Amino acid sequence: MWAPDAEQVELVRAGDDGETREPMVREEGGWWRSDADRVDGERYGFALDGGETSPDPRSLAQPDGPMGLSQVVDTSAFTWTDEHWQGVPLRGAVIYELHVGTFTPEGTLDSAVERLDHLVDLGVTVVELMPVATYPGHHGWGYDGVDIWAVHPDLGGPRALARFVDAAHARGLAVCLDVVHNHLGPSGNTLIRFGPYFTDTHTTPWGPALNLDGPRADEVRRYLVDHSLMWLRDFHVDALRLDAVHALVDESAVHVLEQLAEAVDDLADELGRELLLVAESDRNDPATVVPRSAGGFGGLGLAGQWADDVHHTLHVLLTGETQGYYEDFAAPEALDTLVATPFFHAGTYSSFRGRTHGRPVDPERTPGWRFVASLQTHDQVGNRAKGDRLTHLVSTGRLACGAALLLTGPWTPMLFMGEEWGASTPWQYFTDHTEPELAEAVSRGRAAEFSAHGWGGDVPDPQSPQTYRDSQLRWEETTQEPHARVLEWYRTLVGLRSGVPDLSDADLTSGSVERDGDVVTMHRGACDVVVNLGSAPVRLEVGDVELLAAWEASLEGSTLVVPADACAVLRRS
Repeated sequence: MWAPDAEQVELVRAGDDGETREPMVREEGGWWRSDADRVDGERYGFALDGGETSPDPRSLAQPDGPMGLSQVVDTSAFTWTDEHWQGVPLRGAVIYELHVGTFTPEGTLDSAVERLDHLVDLGVTVVELMPVATYPGHHGWGYDGVDIWAVHPDLGGPRALARFVDAAHARGLAVCLDVVHNHLGPSGNTLIRFGPYFTDTHTTPWGPALNLDGPRADEVRRYLVDHSLMWLRDFHVDALRLDAVHALVDESAVHVLEQLAEAVDDLADELGRELLLVAESDRNDPATVVPRSAGGFGGLGLAGQWADDVHHTLHVLLTGETQGYYEDFAAPEALDTLVATPFFHAGTYSSFRGRTHGRPVDPERTPGWRFVASLQTHDQVGNRAKGDRLTHLVSTGRLACGAALLLTGPWTPMLFMGEEWGASTPWQYFTDHTEPELAEAVSRGRAAEFSAHGWGGDVPDPQSPQTYRDSQLRWEETTQEPHARVLEWYRTLVGLRSGVPDLSDADLTSGSVERDGDVVTMHRGACDVVVNLGSAPVRLEVGDVELLAAWEASLEGSTLVVPADACAVLRRS
């Protein structure tokens, strides 16, 4: 255990007769060691300089929450059946983002296993779990984790995660885990007691920044790298989604992301299977996914990154909303994000930021599959005042149009849980802070945040248990109309993506998009995706074509008839 400033460290062990304290031995570099035998399931902690007991910074289980004792977990005792698993490449993948607590009524990893066959039937290849790290309280989004190595007990704990990953692999599904390295939550953070994990030199929007480039930063960086490798090695996870990497402020010559990417590549070689890192970044910088060069002057070398500009273009196109950062995306040239570039702001002026933003993507170096695009995400739904999905904003037909444009584009598509059937349930911002003052502040702050926009008292209280319950999916909808029809449409589109090469071509120079009034046509090789966003039907002369898929649209000889809020996928002869 690393505690460089401590004068004395004791291992605290819980037994039948109460707690015992055993002195640990100081080693070089601020590390302390105990040679005591560890017993699977045993409770323990550390006491620094005779103070109160703190959980292990690398604890894998906190059954009583962040302030309780840690629990020994023997990962070598996990039962695995995936010895032949080779992983799933990002190229050609279809990702499905889910929040374990609201994915099923039970809200556990074991109950989520029961729904994996649904994802296989849909055509998903990668299941992305929102953060599972332990935090105070029972339910939340997961981005306020404070014991980041420990699986939240309400989700089932570490063994449940292992069972989930093994079950996913048995069905041919890879598992991506969302991890947060840029900050820790506002309550229950005991990491600060152990050493200089945080710095005042840099800040984040969510709290103190981690010390990645200051004095004694090497062990902090090691903490994050080891944390990542643990999920991939010990829990057989296939990929990590790295939250908001733009908030990992690091002025070192070798950025911590580059260090992490190199370590993950080495582990992939050692294990002989595909391991992926996908970053969420607000920089619009392709260097995140440009391969590292031998001289160290290439990119960071991550497998992929989120491309929110694609979402913003689709959202404005379908809803007409232009508030906030959506403002710029009403411009006609924003449509290029659907096929030719993932970044609308690529060294261009952003009115929302009030400055030039981003860098162009070189299509020769960076194929489209390295960018993860979406129609909906936890952020884009949950950060709305009422957590309303596209289902609540547009017609079912218009949702189908958006799905067609997303799932036939050159990017790696990602779906948000329930999107595939047009779920009627919102996905709202919910918390369960246990400190009364913090809970009240969050409730007040959420209401005040949207009051200027006229929402007032209609904003759900994050601390209300009902807000959490309202966000849980209703699986019975999958067999009810119009949800069942939407689900079949998504299945059709995912199937076309895997069966028609032009619709998954990642070459950013091979497609184009144009708009004629209310009709948007996306050209993908020999295929066209035609969307009518107007209020009246249109008739288009299309010549000799094959109708691959249609939502309400039909072919009458060489004429394509597209009603309002309808679309078609065609292949030219």
